[in-house]
Amino acid sequence: MNESAATGGAPEIYTAPRTDVSQNQGNFRIHFNFPGRALPDHEDHGYGPLATVVESFMDPGTLIRMHQHRNEEIISWVPEGVMRHDDRQGNELVTDPDHLLVMNAGSGFWHAEETLADDPPLRMLQIFVRPHSLDLEPGIQHEQIPDVAANEWRRLFGPVGSDAPLSVRNAVHCHDSRLDGGATVTLPARSGWDTYLYVFEGAVTIGDEAAEVGYTESALVTGDGEVPVTAREDSVLVAFVVDPAAPITRQGTIAR
Repeated sequence: MNESAATGGAPEIYTAPRTDVSQNQGNFRIHFNFPGRALPDHEDHGYGPLATVVESFMDPGTLIRMHQHRNEEIISWVPEGVMRHDDRQGNELVTDPDHLLVMNAGSGFWHAEETLADDPPLRMLQIFVRPHSLDLEPGIQHEQIPDVAANEWRRLFGPVGSDAPLSVRNAVHCHDSRLDGGATVTLPARSGWDTYLYVFEGAVTIGDEAAEVGYTESALVTGDGEVPVTAREDSVLVAFVVDPAAPITRQGTIAR
């Protein structure tokens, strides 16, 4: 269901198919999801501070060598398996279903990623947020996140100063959910903000007219009001509540 953009008023839903923007480096493969492309004639591939949501695959025994990011916030969400991180600050971290990693790259942050030969194949999301200002202080957050509860939204990160477990330096809130087939939840929302929904596993219907969003597809919801999401089968969802009018920078390594 693709309609003209709403300014306030009832919610409008714009669905988007699986991305066709990808890179294949053999044992490391990525698919770029651009939330701004869900809107007709939207000039920006991103949507406000949410630049891109990247579906990443790493085979066992894969090393992504030390490299630098600048002027972007990079969040690694791992629903199954492990992603091993090290950096020039001496951190050796394991991100898994119980932990979330946020790199606030700022003026520059060097890191490497790895899976060991006996690790399972890894499929995760790496989320790129545009910060509000250039060359902020770099840093890293790696925290245990709350246990997931079936058919509920779990908060993962939010703007600095929010009560989310981890933070980014712009106006994006992130939630995930595991829905049983047939279960319904209300899409996370804030008045005056919009929500981008990504279906990591399964398939759902969204809105009163039951627009269908399948595996690796997405939807952007603009306007205010409650929007139901119903799982057509067991599903794993990630939702981003975004202030599209937030000040942004566009000089990130990836998050331009």
